[in-house]
Formats: sequence, C-alpha cells, structure tokens
Amino acid sequence: MAAPHPSTAPLGSPASRRRAPELEADYNRNPSLGYEPTDEVGFIRCLGHGYPTPLARWHCHDEYELHLITATSGKVFVGDWIGPFEPGQLILCGPRLPHNWISLDVPEEGVDKRDLVIQFRHEPLEQACQSIPELAEMLPLLERARHGIEFFGLSAQAEAHWHAVKTSRGLKRLAAFCEFMTDLARCTDYRLLSNVQMRGVENDAELDQINTIVNRITENPSHSQTAAEVAAELAMSESRFSRFFRRATGNTYTDFVNRVRINRACQLLMSSDRYVTNICYDVGFNNVANFNRRFLELKGMTPSEFRKQADSRFGGAPAQVA
Repeated sequence: MAAPHPSTAPLGSPASRRRAPELEADYNRNPSLGYEPTDEVGFIRCLGHGYPTPLARWHCHDEYELHLITATSGKVFVGDWIGPFEPGQLILCGPRLPHNWISLDVPEEGVDKRDLVIQFRHEPLEQACQSIPELAEMLPLLERARHGIEFFGLSAQAEAHWHAVKTSRGLKRLAAFCEFMTDLARCTDYRLLSNVQMRGVENDAELDQINTIVNRITENPSHSQTAAEVAAELAMSESRFSRFFRRATGNTYTDFVNRVRINRACQLLMSSDRYVTNICYDVGFNNVANFNRRFLELKGMTPSEFRKQADSRFGGAPAQVA
C-alpha cells in the first residue's frame, strides 16, 4: 500500500474538514439571505440572491436544486465536474450533490441578483407518482439529476417559469412548478456533468446484468475485471458482450472503466493531498502516462490542474450562514 502524502491533514483537522462540502439544512436558511421562510412554503421553495453572498460556498443539501444564473460569469463546480458559467446557465443538481458557483467578473459593488433557485424534495414527488401516473414523466429527469444536468436553450423560459413559481402559492405554485418540470423533462438538449448514464436495455434480465456489472465497477474500480472475464461470466463471446455493454451504457467496457476510475481519481484529488502518482495506482491505472492521458481526455486538464482548480471551489474560506 502506498504511503500517504506527508502533508495530508489528519482526519478531523481544519484542513481536512475544509475539503468536505457544508451540509445545508433548514436551521441555517435565513430569510435575510433570500430564502422564503420555512413556515410559509410547502415542498417547493424559491430563492434569489446576488453575489458575493454567504450562500456561495461548497455545499450540499437533501433537496434537488434548480439553478438559473442571471448575472456574472466564472467557474461552476458540481460534484467532480468543473466548467465555466455565464448568464443563462441552467443546472439541476440532485440531493447531496455538492456544488458552488464562483463569479470572476464581479463589479466592486457586487450584483443584486445572480441566482434564481428552486429547491424541492424527492419524497413528496415519489409518493405522488405512485398514485398520479401523469407525474411519473419527471422520474427519469430526477434520476439524471443525481449527476447534475446542464440544460441548453431554456434560459428565457426558465426565468419566466421561476417568476411564475415565485409569485404563486398553494395549488397555483404546484401547477407552475409542474409546468417548469415538464419543460425540463422533455428537453433533449442537455448534458450530464458527472459520471456516465445508463441508456436503457431491452428487458429486466439484461438490466439486472448491467446493474451488477456497473455496481461492481463503481464499488471497486481499481480491481475491475477485463471485458473477457465478464463476458465469460455471462456465457457470452467477448464481441457479443462488447455490443451488449455499449448498447446499454453508450460506452465501450474499457471506456466505462476508465471513466469510473478517473471520477474516483477526481474525488481523491479533491478530498486528499495524496500524490498524483499514488492516486493513479489507487484507482487502478498501472501507468502514470496513460492515467494522465486519459484524465486530460475526459476532464480537459491534467490531474494537477484539476486539483488546483478544485481548491478554488470554496471561493476562499467557507462562510458561516447566520
């Protein structure tokens, strides 16, 4: 086993805690920061705020969060994904998916409105879908949101939808929310921001087979079987298994394993100070040059550059919410 980086902070130290996203809950959702009071809303909550703000921090929460940027540009961090943002960006983050938007072109006086946000919980929707079949149309959308979704071409509609939800209450708010979700569920111009997404298989037996393979890879990417070994286990030829796996996931088996390993490397780069070389071997690569090449292909930067940029996801020391 590789020795830990000598500068790795002990578990529980301030540096170690700083790398973890802050968990946001109702007790620190102060209306003075832009939140609707908890006792005035149901499961749909609207939020609007400017920048800088204590709300702009590396954090997560139990709710889905739909984020529309209306001013400034900079870097956005969603899970292990890093990318640019500008006015009009629309992203849906799933529960407990860490995120932060850091503006890099803020005027000295700041901006009054940068983010239009809607938060909502999963359980009421899941329960409602069991008795109201029409609502089930949004379930695939919610599944995709676990990875973070960026939508394209919806910014004007999204802003109108947000204001419709914000200015309504009761059944009208629910109706406005459902209309918004309908547009998102039917949008075909989007991208997932982290990991890979299953594309579907032909029957339940195949779904079980794919889920078993995918779970095995994601749980232990450093000890993934070869395609030939998995094919033999399924009593398939390697070429048949390759077609089967690609049809289900949209990736070759090797590409899928590499993506999972790189995503695991991203987590280690963000949450520890281990040497890049050690992380390379920890996630299952046996060649540093190959690791660096695959990382660059998938993330558009080297592991060292990723770590440097990821450290800026905090936007300085995390602010405490009053």
